[in-house]
Amino acid sequence: MPTPPNPSAPAASPSSDPPAGAADGVAVTFPGQGSQVAGFGRAWRDHPAWAVVEQAEEASGRALAPLLLDPDADLSRTEDAQLAVLASSLVVWEAARAYIGTPVGFAGHSLGQITALVAAGAVDPADGLALATTRAAVTQAAADAAPGGLVALLGATPEQARDTVAHVDEAWIANDNAPGQIVIGGTETGLAAATAAARGAGVRKVRPLAVGGAFHTPLMAPAAEAFGTAVEAVTFAPLTAPVVTNHDARAHFARSGWAERLSTHLVRPVRWRETVDALVELGATRLVELGPGTTLTALAKRCRADVQPLSAATPEDVEALLPALWGVGR
Repeated sequence: MPTPPNPSAPAASPSSDPPAGAADGVAVTFPGQGSQVAGFGRAWRDHPAWAVVEQAEEASGRALAPLLLDPDADLSRTEDAQLAVLASSLVVWEAARAYIGTPVGFAGHSLGQITALVAAGAVDPADGLALATTRAAVTQAAADAAPGGLVALLGATPEQARDTVAHVDEAWIANDNAPGQIVIGGTETGLAAATAAARGAGVRKVRPLAVGGAFHTPLMAPAAEAFGTAVEAVTFAPLTAPVVTNHDARAHFARSGWAERLSTHLVRPVRWRETVDALVELGATRLVELGPGTTLTALAKRCRADVQPLSAATPEDVEALLPALWGVGR
């Protein structure tokens, strides 16, 4: 087993000596839009990892601190929500990376894929913020041009979900998050027909989601084209570990091909259940969610009984990773 970090060292200081190697069987996941929390950054303001926010602000020319520090910040706008989630997750990654070392793989849910690419060293943080800004703008424009929404089919099997949308125009599977948690997206008319079909097929609970569009469906085609052009302008560096993509649930280590992957992702379902399986195939026995919320941790519990789900959102959470990952006390 690799030598663990010094338990007496500051838990998440960027200047801490990293472990000699990496914690065994760890994969890192990052949340997407919907996990944003007003005031999330207040716990991190005096922490060394806050430098990530300051450096990102300087490089991007965008004020990020107010999105993270103000407990009354309005994070309902897509752009603000996505930047808040991205910046928050990168702060936690900066704090936790010394304890984790190089994971067996990364993955991010929807927007979290950009965070995963930054953490894997493929994308500069400033480029990641620019991509998130563009992504938010083009998806919102597509949603305004073709209004729609998302509906969760709770307790549905993949077969029930497929049957629900198979004979309905303008409704598609948008997320296969975990057993019993599948999301469909479409136009208002399409979702009304699909909802009726789902109830007729025995789906026990159908719940509309508070989102501004039919994300991860063909209605996002204009956004995919525009975003692909933006990604092509970014220079990708070699990845330190593979990133499992949402739309195909495959591990990718190459620095090329990301314009196609990230744009295709906007019009294809998020295959998160299979993404978790792919991380396990890479050797993951522990899935560590970094950033606001514990949505992915809850999904991991539903997806696989043979992995240990962990999460960290605060400095105290990060410190708790040391004994959890390395089996040493503090």
